[in-house]
Amino acid sequence: MKKKIIYPITTIVIIIAAWQIVVECAEIPAYILPPPLSVAAAFVDDFSSIASNGISTLAEGFIGMAIAVAISIVVAFLMDKFDRFKKTVYPLLVITQTVPVIAIAPLLIIWFGFGMLPKVILVVIMCFFPITVNLVDGFDCVDKDSLNMFRVLRASESQIYYHLKFPAALPYFFSGLKISITWMLMSAILSEWIGSKSGIGVYMLRAKQSYSLDKLFASVVFVVVISLILIGIVNLVRNKVIRWR
Repeated sequence: MKKKIIYPITTIVIIIAAWQIVVECAEIPAYILPPPLSVAAAFVDDFSSIASNGISTLAEGFIGMAIAVAISIVVAFLMDKFDRFKKTVYPLLVITQTVPVIAIAPLLIIWFGFGMLPKVILVVIMCFFPITVNLVDGFDCVDKDSLNMFRVLRASESQIYYHLKFPAALPYFFSGLKISITWMLMSAILSEWIGSKSGIGVYMLRAKQSYSLDKLFASVVFVVVISLILIGIVNLVRNKVIRWR
């Protein structure tokens, strides 16, 4: 485990050191590319503002993610249970992912205003697909012999799903959840760029407009750190829930 961690950490340290050296040697202005030390200073000095805006973004993301997970479980169950429903809905799900998000976000702002609702809806749209598709694939990959054994023993549908299908689909569910977590923050920030009163996306826009690129980079670091923490939490929960793996 230590060897797995040391390689990426070493790579990141080398990149940051090279970044600092290039900026200093080439005398690149801070309003074009701030050095890492300036970014770190901005992160510390303006952390309260970054964190307060980040809380707003995380609230939008968590609410949207919770709704997306609930809808995904229901839709995946219906798609596994009814073949016609799957054949009808699955292509529509794929089509929704071909529509550019940048085209959807302004429409949501126009229809629902500048509050939290359009951000939550966009998060649901973005996070719904990977969770649903992975769950459906998990249901499809259930061992056929085990499924036949359950049916021979006259297990009810609820018993089959509770004791066989849902446990078998859990690894796929967590894989989709990890993908959705990165999309959760991205979609929330994107919707804030289009129109919002608060959030990390608004903070980024203000930093960009004032040419405070050190603050802009600091907000990016904040988003990256939060994303890594959330993915780590998902991995921890997965290892606790899926003990047999």
